[in-house]
Amino acid sequence: MNKNLLPLTLGGLGIGITEFVMMGLLPDIAKDLSITIPQAGYLISAYALGVVIGAPLLIIIAGKYPPKKILIALMVMFTIFNAFSAFAPTFNTLFIARLLSGLPHGAFFGVGSVVASRIAEKGKSAQAVSLMFMGLTIANIVGVPLGTYIGHNFSWRISFAVVVLVGLITLLSLKLWLPALEAAKNRNLKSELSFFKKREAWIIIFMISIGTGGLFTWYSYIAPLMTEVAGFSPESVTYILMLAGAGMMVGNFIGGILADKYSPAKASAALLLIMVVTLTIVHFIAANQVLTLVMTFVTGAVSFALAAPIQMLMIQTAKGSEMLAASASQASFNIGNALGAFFGGLPLVYGFDYTSPAYVGAAMALVGSLFAFWLIKNNQGITEQVKIPVTSFH
Repeated sequence: MNKNLLPLTLGGLGIGITEFVMMGLLPDIAKDLSITIPQAGYLISAYALGVVIGAPLLIIIAGKYPPKKILIALMVMFTIFNAFSAFAPTFNTLFIARLLSGLPHGAFFGVGSVVASRIAEKGKSAQAVSLMFMGLTIANIVGVPLGTYIGHNFSWRISFAVVVLVGLITLLSLKLWLPALEAAKNRNLKSELSFFKKREAWIIIFMISIGTGGLFTWYSYIAPLMTEVAGFSPESVTYILMLAGAGMMVGNFIGGILADKYSPAKASAALLLIMVVTLTIVHFIAANQVLTLVMTFVTGAVSFALAAPIQMLMIQTAKGSEMLAASASQASFNIGNALGAFFGGLPLVYGFDYTSPAYVGAAMALVGSLFAFWLIKNNQGITEQVKIPVTSFH
């Protein structure tokens, strides 16, 4: 790995832990704060809401500053608000802390994506972006299980203290190793916001929000799928999630290579179609433990292979508004998270079994692929290989 990219990977690690560890800590937090588990679930929604609010807002406010200073400021916010989470005395204060913790998430990945693409070797921009997202995959393999274990056996507050430690290490690495790229000169906020007047911008946002929602229909209900249908013990779920995380890591690298070789648009369309197939297979083989484990790895790989291509597609489409657009894609991912969990849960409400969310996910991924193919058909320029313009930073 290029040492200059390591701070971005570490930032992704910290963000990944704080985002996903909450799902494993809900029973512990509910018991400690004397609330119900569904009430504790609002803390997940609070974080997602923070991402959606903070992603474009912080870029609009901070976009005129050098990217290194922006990333350091965002990581300071991240570290402070997670420390606030660790010491929050009540549910209401923890809810506010989670909301605030989500604010820098999308902006960090938005700025980091553009920085990674600018300092990458020629022809390897998407692979550089995938190295930043590798932090999320490491979080799912190591960080989240570790944080969950600490929360179960010691205190959920210590789990957030671990996140704070990762934040401090990231701050040090940003200071030491991230190149000091110059800020954009003569920045025109009105011109940047005009990106959202483009039809292509909203097509990509819909593609991400609906298409990646297919992943979250599966991932949101993976625990009951494994225990109620596949017949695994509850204790096995942690290891199954680690297997999914390993698939995500492999897929993340593959996605970066595909985007560099064939173009982000073509890679996104193909991977969304493959997701349709994998989720359909998950529905039919869920009762077979061996095949279920195989498809857990494969589905994790396919779903996270989308991360770099979609991020690069947004950057490639947003000439002059790269950081704002890249942060908007992260907000869209979190909208996909919410939509996937909601629509995936609907068939369960009406009495269908835990394999039914996979069908819903396949349908959402299919809709996402249609948006991707529309982009390819109507915008021939985006089918070219990744070429980040020199105007990304002046």
